[in-house]
Amino acid sequence: MRDLGVGFQYLVQGQRWVARHGKQYGFGLIPGLITLVLYIAALVALATWGPDFVTWATPFADDWSSPWPGLFRGLLTVVLFALALALAVITFTAVTLLIGQPFYENLSEKVDRDVSPDGTAPESDLPLWRELWISARDSLRVLARALVWAVLLFALGFVPFIGQTVVPVIGFFVTGFFLTEELTAVALQRRGVQLRDRLALLRSRKTLIWGFGTPLGLAFLVPFVAVFLMPGAVAGATLMARDLLGEETTGEDERDQVPHGHPNPMFRKPEVGA
Repeated sequence: MRDLGVGFQYLVQGQRWVARHGKQYGFGLIPGLITLVLYIAALVALATWGPDFVTWATPFADDWSSPWPGLFRGLLTVVLFALALALAVITFTAVTLLIGQPFYENLSEKVDRDVSPDGTAPESDLPLWRELWISARDSLRVLARALVWAVLLFALGFVPFIGQTVVPVIGFFVTGFFLTEELTAVALQRRGVQLRDRLALLRSRKTLIWGFGTPLGLAFLVPFVAVFLMPGAVAGATLMARDLLGEETTGEDERDQVPHGHPNPMFRKPEVGA
């Protein structure tokens, strides 16, 4: 259970790092603001035309006696919007990272250089278009896994008592895991760690990942919070990636540091650019 606290410390450390590096924080806000505008437009469109879509998709309810068609379609509209909102939370990080790939790559590299004992950072030898392609491809694969969990948890949500108590808690932990995967991918992909290996690495330290991602997922439910936390989340995920790979880390303020440099026995760090 100690890893839960350590994971949360990484989240806090990331926010402290960007607070000390205002220029990086400012650049890191741009992708989140762009994504936020796109998502708000999509949700407004769904709220405007969602009821019409539900009516069109349920012609069989036209012959029902009042008030059942209205109640049924109203419930489906609420469910549709709730699913869209949950999907927005899950995909916000992936879309923001894709839009802001150059911004966050630069931020992550600067974090690595800042905390590395020799002041260096692993660098990808791939061209930008290739990095964007890999990031988009991996994000779609992660999204597919997240959607499977979302459908399963949505179905379990109808189970009395369990659906209203246990399932939401599991949902937050699942969301936290996938959020962390997307965020750590910035640093791990630059080190040549493939998606399958990233998932195995994160599963080997699930409590650490939950400690980082679950509070972040809860915070992302608050409108606009995700935009302002994203730069620090990327910085914190970079610090945590170093821990996961057993890389030695120092910092400007040793009081802010948590233990580093303990290799993960379940994972062999690949060569950079492999």
